[in-house]
Amino acid sequence: MLNLKIILRIFGLLLVTEGVFMWLSMLIGVIFGENILMPFLISGMITCAAGLAGFLPTRKSSLEVSRRDGYVIVTGGWVLFSLFGTLPFLLTGSIPGFTDAFFETISGFTTTGASILNDIESLSHGVLFWRSLTQWLGGMGIILLSLIILPFLGIGGMQLYAAEVPGPTPDKLHPHVQDTARRLWMIYVLFTLTETLLLWAGDMNLFDAINHSFTTMATGGYSTKQASIAHWNSPYIHYVITCFMLLAGTNFILSFYALNGRFRKVWNNEEFRWYIGFLGGFTLLITFGLLISSGGGIEPAFRNAAFQVVSILTTTGFVTADYLSWVPWLGILILILMFFGGSAGSTGGGPKIMRIVILLKNSTQELKRLIHPNAVIPVRLNRNAVEESVIINVLAFLALYAVIALVSIALLSMLGHDLETSIGAVAATLGNIGPGIGGVGPVENYAGIHPAGKWFLSFLMLVGRLELFTVMVLFSRVFWRR
Repeated sequence: MLNLKIILRIFGLLLVTEGVFMWLSMLIGVIFGENILMPFLISGMITCAAGLAGFLPTRKSSLEVSRRDGYVIVTGGWVLFSLFGTLPFLLTGSIPGFTDAFFETISGFTTTGASILNDIESLSHGVLFWRSLTQWLGGMGIILLSLIILPFLGIGGMQLYAAEVPGPTPDKLHPHVQDTARRLWMIYVLFTLTETLLLWAGDMNLFDAINHSFTTMATGGYSTKQASIAHWNSPYIHYVITCFMLLAGTNFILSFYALNGRFRKVWNNEEFRWYIGFLGGFTLLITFGLLISSGGGIEPAFRNAAFQVVSILTTTGFVTADYLSWVPWLGILILILMFFGGSAGSTGGGPKIMRIVILLKNSTQELKRLIHPNAVIPVRLNRNAVEESVIINVLAFLALYAVIALVSIALLSMLGHDLETSIGAVAATLGNIGPGIGGVGPVENYAGIHPAGKWFLSFLMLVGRLELFTVMVLFSRVFWRR
């Protein structure tokens, strides 16, 4: 049923990679003169040793990865990364409890940004860097990174790419998946470096600029400051991060076309036009609402509206304002945005704009079919008819998403949390957003969530990051049947 040798081999490779990145964080702490050498050294040694224990006995196997193996590797890889990723937090004493450490780590790797920390600025530079690095690695996907290495190991990787890349229909830049992975990572690194330089040119020091570039491009939202981006009262910083959040929420395939001057191909993409339309429409509505409710200037109102709209819709989770202090109908708009998500093929979480567009188009076409029952009226996207199987997949995904959300809200409420907090926590973790509403709003965190609730929300982060079906299929009998 499952090729255990190839699964262990890839798990081992991933853990060795994670251990090396732990040592990189150790070097950052050493540069700042912090006493974190041994905790990070031991964390990396344990992680690399576990990885080698899985990789070395299976290193001579050269078998193909089946689709079934791919689902196990992707889901299991995220869980393993999160389990071993707790070590730096635990051994440095930054987060003493395993439940909280696991919650913070899986929130990082799934790029959710939900935190239990009440004093972020008291953490060492090495720990802060590791925290941001978990999001940067999770952003494009550590599995995608491994696809660059897999050809040298004699392993096929398309199954991993199909299970890993977010969105209903994975696209490729090149016939060979390894070349696709390499080009996507090059774009990811390029954008990260560019944002770092721009933020450093503003009011941020180099360390903060690097960390926020990591978590912006990952649409993760972890910050080195307790007040998030609101710590910097700088329009320049706010606009730079807004622009790069928008880029991170865009399909990276389109970013590749734009960098090669193929702007017409970018604008002809219907999902991208809807994405820009949603961002612009909600920004104008909230800007208008802030102007009539607070009476402030146009520029601050527009900047706060644009930042929060882009942050929530792309599932980044940075904040420059407490949107729960706005008039209630503006808070409702923010809650609605939590159920959109970024573009397919981006680092954003949530249901994805493409699915929302297909749902809207299919709904309008159904009205036409009622009037003309014998007519063939296909749903079109980018002027092409969408296959019936894709429409069924989208509708099934959104239905399952709604069911999981409603059941999760009920379960969290049973643990003693009020309805507003339960709705906010579920929407923010299942959508990989981070801040929600109620007790987990933009100026609060998840420290007060019941321990059982933290484990359940950790599961929701994983399910949301890996597109529901990738995880849920593991709980079906059909998957395990020969």
